[in-house]
Amino acid sequence: MLDTSAIHQLVRRNRQRDAVFAIIGLACMMIGILTLAVLLAGLIDDGARRLNWSFFENFPSRRAARAGILSAIVGSSLVMLITALTAIPLGVGAGIYLEEYARRNWFTALVEINVTNLAGVPSIIYGLLALGLFVYALDFGQSILSAGLTLALMILPVIIVSTREAIRAIPAAIREAGYALGASRWQLVRDHILPYSAGGILTGIIIGLARAIGETAPIITIGALTFIAFLPDAPFTAEFPFISFEWIKSPFTVMPIQMFNWLSRPQAAFQENAAAAGLVLVVMTLVMNGLAIWLRIRFRKRIKW
Repeated sequence: MLDTSAIHQLVRRNRQRDAVFAIIGLACMMIGILTLAVLLAGLIDDGARRLNWSFFENFPSRRAARAGILSAIVGSSLVMLITALTAIPLGVGAGIYLEEYARRNWFTALVEINVTNLAGVPSIIYGLLALGLFVYALDFGQSILSAGLTLALMILPVIIVSTREAIRAIPAAIREAGYALGASRWQLVRDHILPYSAGGILTGIIIGLARAIGETAPIITIGALTFIAFLPDAPFTAEFPFISFEWIKSPFTVMPIQMFNWLSRPQAAFQENAAAAGLVLVVMTLVMNGLAIWLRIRFRKRIKW
């Protein structure tokens, strides 16, 4: 016969361990949340007074009261545009190929291992690679194009891995049903695999872009300017063909570089400018991550298994 008292004692001991682990986990979470709250409170206290319309429409200046983030925020937007246009199709396409088309052999395994390892490579390594490849070898110079391609290389492994994980989570029964009805592999990918995995893929894309928008090391390495008082050429013109690509060759700065420039100055007013720019960057990152959460929830609700 089973010793019921021993069983009850074992269950009680396991529940106590679960309670202790839950308390430790809650404490760790609260430490992280409180640390973030203190940092955000410090940013708000230091930089909130500088958040006005002139701060967004002015160029950087030697006078802190007149300095703004117009060139930095435009540069960040254009660099992220190049990054998204490059990394999203390449990353999603590579993830689909590796998961749905590639044969399972030693070469595929080698590629998968290297893609996973590249996701953890320090960002400065990508900056050094881009300096030799894009700036000098391909002669793109210290331009928006070089910066966008550098950040695209950096987040490409993240998008590939997230795409593969999202596709891998789809039940095999969906694939089997599609093939049973005579669908080709591309029809199955287009009509079933991509719609069902879109939430996870988009989440990985936005998380990768949110990481790229705050990177500094690779941008500094390829020669981003710390002070720039002009905007790139407009992408649209009044003359045929109405589209200009001269802006991709323009010198640039981005939000993290502008913050670094202000933080290196001893005047307290420039520290306030850096805090205000940090608030803008935090809000942009939170919006992108919030969009990722919203997209995941929306696509999950649309899926009917």
